[in-house]
Amino acid sequence: MAADQRIVIENCAIATVDADDTEYASGYLVIAGNRIEAVGAGNAPEGLENVVRRIDATGHLVTPGLVNTHHHFYQWITRGLATDHNLFNWLVALYPTWARVDEPMVYAAARGSLAMMARGGVTTAMDHHYVYPRGSGDLSGAIIRAAHETGVRFTLARGSMDRSEKDGGLPPDFAVETLEGALTATEETVKEHHDASFDAMTQIAVAPCSPFSVSTELLRQGAELARSLGVRLHTHGSETVEEEKFCHELFGMGPTDYFESTGWLGEDVWMAHCVHMNDSDIAAFARTKTGVAHCPSSNARLAAGIARVPDMLKAGVPVGLGVDGTASNESGELHTELRNALLINRLGAHREAALNARQALRLGTHGGAQVLGRAAETGSLEAGKLADLVLWKLDTLAHASIADPVTALVFGAAAPVTASFVNGHQIVEDGRLLTVDEDAVARSTRDEAQRLARIAAQG
Repeated sequence: MAADQRIVIENCAIATVDADDTEYASGYLVIAGNRIEAVGAGNAPEGLENVVRRIDATGHLVTPGLVNTHHHFYQWITRGLATDHNLFNWLVALYPTWARVDEPMVYAAARGSLAMMARGGVTTAMDHHYVYPRGSGDLSGAIIRAAHETGVRFTLARGSMDRSEKDGGLPPDFAVETLEGALTATEETVKEHHDASFDAMTQIAVAPCSPFSVSTELLRQGAELARSLGVRLHTHGSETVEEEKFCHELFGMGPTDYFESTGWLGEDVWMAHCVHMNDSDIAAFARTKTGVAHCPSSNARLAAGIARVPDMLKAGVPVGLGVDGTASNESGELHTELRNALLINRLGAHREAALNARQALRLGTHGGAQVLGRAAETGSLEAGKLADLVLWKLDTLAHASIADPVTALVFGAAAPVTASFVNGHQIVEDGRLLTVDEDAVARSTRDEAQRLARIAAQG
C-alpha cells in the first residue's frame, strides 16, 4: 500500500504486548502504508481518509506477529530421522547427510520451513545456516530468496564451521570451511544483503555454529567482524551437559566463561538453547544483556533438559522463542511453542508459577524482537511501529468457550490464522499463504528430501 492508504481492523480483542501489556476487549487498529497508525479501544476514529479496506474482526484476537529467534531451515528435508537420539548422537547420525546439501535442496527446505511458520503467525523469521559444503552453490542467496518470496521479515544468521572430525569436531571434513574462507564469505554476505534501515526486510548476523564445531579463533575473529560491520552475533550455547564437559576439558572453563573470553557476551549477542546455566551464567547474561533463544520443543525432543527461563526473565535476560531446526522439531510451527514454553517450564523448579499465558505471548513477540535487535520496529502493537500483526480466530469449537482470548491462544489448540500482515502486506488469508503455492512447496520439499536421502545412501 501507499503510505497514505489505510486498512482498518475493528471489533476485535487486542493484546498489544507493549510495555504496560495494554489490552482491549473490543478495539481497533489502523494500518497506514507499512506502519501501525493507531490502536485503541472501541470503534476506529471517524473521518479516516483513503481507507482501502475495512476488516470486521469479530471473534478474533489481534496480536503482534510472532518472531522466531532460532531455526535451521535446511533440516526441513531431514525430518523424522534419529527420533530416539540425544543431541550428541543425533548430530553424529545426521551430519553425514547434512554435509551433502546443495543449493536446490536448501532453497526447497527454506521455502518449506518459511511457509509452515508464516501460515502459523510468524511475521519475522531467522535462519542459522552453518553447513556450506564445497561446491554446493549460493546457499545464503537461496535462503534469502525464499524468505523474500514468502514475504516475511528475515534475519539470516550466516553460520560457519571450521572444526571438523580431524580436529576433534563433529562435522565431516568436506563440510567445513577454513577460518579465512568462513570470515571472508560471512563479510561478503553482510555487505551484499544486510539492510540496517528501520523497515528492513533482510538483515544478516555473524553466527559461527557452536563450540563443538568452531575454533576459538573463528569465534574471536567472528565477533570482531560483526562489530566492525555493525551486525548482531548468534551461536549455540550451553545446550547440553556434554557441551559443558567439552568446554571444561578443552578450554578449562564452562561455556559462558569461554564465550565471554572470546568476546561473545553483549547486548548484540543472542544464543540458542542455554539449557544448562547456573546462577553465575544467568547473572553474566543479565549483566551484559546477552539474549536467549528458548526452544522448548527441540530441547524436549533431544532430551537436553529444561532451560531456566523464569530465572532468566527475573534477572533481566532478554528471551525469545525458537522453533529450532525441524530435524528436532518436526512440526516447524512457532505458535505451538507458546504453549510448550509455558507447559514445559511448569515442570521445572517454579512449577505453576513458572510462566503464565501473557509471559508466553511476550516471549513469542516482543521478547523475540528484542533478541533480534528489532524491538523498536516490531514485536508490539503501537503507533509508529511496523505493521506486522496476526488475526487469530477464537470463536470456533476449539476456543469459543474460553473467555480470555490470550488464555485461549496460549493454552488452547493451535488457533487458526485468519490474516497475517507483514510490513502492511497481507501474506496469509484463512490459514493459507497468499505469497507462494503451498502444494508446490510441499512437492519440492518431498522431491529434494528423497534426492538427499539417495545421495547420502551412496556415501
